[in-house]
Amino acid sequence: MNVITTEQLLQKIEAGEEISVIDVRESDEVANGIIPGAKHIALGQIESNMDQLDKSVPHYIVCKAGGRSAMACEILEENGYNVTNIARGMMDWDGELQF
Repeated sequence: MNVITTEQLLQKIEAGEEISVIDVRESDEVANGIIPGAKHIALGQIESNMDQLDKSVPHYIVCKAGGRSAMACEILEENGYNVTNIARGMMDWDGELQF
């Protein structure tokens, strides 16, 4: 499984790369903050909503600490998606890392 840090993700954005971030936390968690531009699909909804995701682009998957996003990555990889887990997820998200 591919893994990236929030800092590495920010570098990609600053380099002008268009990215797709999928937040797999629950709605009450997302209500407390989400990475700007991220799409929210809770882990329990990934399989029934993966048709909303474009297989031709890489997706970066985030949760609170990296466990649920790793599970989402496994599901999506098994179905032909190019995904990368954001290590330590929102725990490592620093308010200064805005994009």
